Amino acid sequence: MSMFEFEDYDEGRGDEALRDLVSAYENDLRQGGNRYFDSEALEEIATHYFERGRFDSALEVIDRLIDTHPYSSDAWLRRGVLLNNLDRHEEALDAYDEALALNPVDPETLLNRGITLDNLDRAAEAMDAYAQVLDVDPTNEEALFNQGITLEKLSRFDEAVEALQRCAELHPEHPEIWYELGYCLDHAERFEESIAAYDRQIEIDPYSQNAWYNRGIVLNRMERYADAVDSYDFALAIDDTFASAHYNKGNALANMGELQEAVASYLKVLEYEEGDASTYYNVGLAYEELGDFTTAVTYFRRAVQDDPEYPEAWYGMGCCYDALERHTDALRCFARALTLRPEVGEFWYARADSEYNAGLLAESLRSYGRVVELEPDNEEAWLDLGETLFEANHLPEALDAYRRAAEVNPRLSEAHVHQAKVLFALERHDEATTALRRAFELDPSVRDEIRHHYPDLAADARLRPLFGSDERPRRTR
Repeated sequence: MSMFEFEDYDEGRGDEALRDLVSAYENDLRQGGNRYFDSEALEEIATHYFERGRFDSALEVIDRLIDTHPYSSDAWLRRGVLLNNLDRHEEALDAYDEALALNPVDPETLLNRGITLDNLDRAAEAMDAYAQVLDVDPTNEEALFNQGITLEKLSRFDEAVEALQRCAELHPEHPEIWYELGYCLDHAERFEESIAAYDRQIEIDPYSQNAWYNRGIVLNRMERYADAVDSYDFALAIDDTFASAHYNKGNALANMGELQEAVASYLKVLEYEEGDASTYYNVGLAYEELGDFTTAVTYFRRAVQDDPEYPEAWYGMGCCYDALERHTDALRCFARALTLRPEVGEFWYARADSEYNAGLLAESLRSYGRVVELEPDNEEAWLDLGETLFEANHLPEALDAYRRAAEVNPRLSEAHVHQAKVLFALERHDEATTALRRAFELDPSVRDEIRHHYPDLAADARLRPLFGSDERPRRTR
């Protein structure tokens, strides 16, 4: 039985006779509505209006039916269905209550009452209504399906899966069940099962672009990017204007490192939709990774024009300006990003690097200091802070920063090399030797790097034995 058909409803009169009946009803309304129509005629007229989406007209007919048959639980049920479709949910509940007063265990009334409660975000009561249906009819697939949908909205995905799987056992050829099952399995992080559910839907309905699209989303989560691209391509073969499929195909291609193709996909989005900040940002990000910083800036700027409070886009634009050695512009962008998200260490780090590149050592020291406050386990930040302190001739502070880097990662040979450099400058040669020895223990190849980058250290007579070059050069005549 469809959502609006009456009990024992048959096809009734033919199309021409039905048109005549509806015409007679409408003529009667224009003349004051005094003509008598029996219940069967009113049911047919109401169904006619309902099927054409004329819910207000159908409601007038049902109210006329209730006036003459106030004890028809079926009429009250249909009144509730119509009010629900008109988004008059509280009135719909009143109608269902009238129906249940006349027929307390009617599964269809309980089911529709649950749907309306769900529309009102009264999920617990909706679940009670579905449970009442299942007490009466344990195999009621509509109750199981709607139970699954309500649980899905509550993010109780494993429970939703259980209800939808029972529904699928009862009605395995219904594609919508498999679609919702795939969605819930995805969010329950049961990815292989989710793919299987979408595959089952596609077997039933191979032209479901949404199934192919969602399948691609799950494959992307599984880092099966090439398979995700194939799935998006199937969705796009069905509907090439499916902008979200182009967008997520671009994301998958970018994850594969296919940046030019990713850009082409993002630009397709802009053909079919008005651009939004996220799309412009992703195009900018791809161009940045391609090293085309000028074009990247253009798209990051469009992103912040669309959404001025998009911190990642300000950050991306700042990184590109820094790469273009436009440090003033870069610092302006980083300042805006940090105004929006002052707790993001990555933004402070980029600002510190740009300040350093601009020769603003004092400012970069403050920014590096903020990075290590926010991210005390960031060994690279401690190294950069130490290097900047060393250049600013704050040697004890530099030594402390390098020691903090070594505490974060005791096997970081670079931290010990830098400690040796500072200790050598402080003329604490025994400690410098100990630090170098530890660096060489961790990574013997460091010797060659020191010879190349710090020749003064390698040439120092006190450290020469560590480099395996303790022989004195022979004099020549």
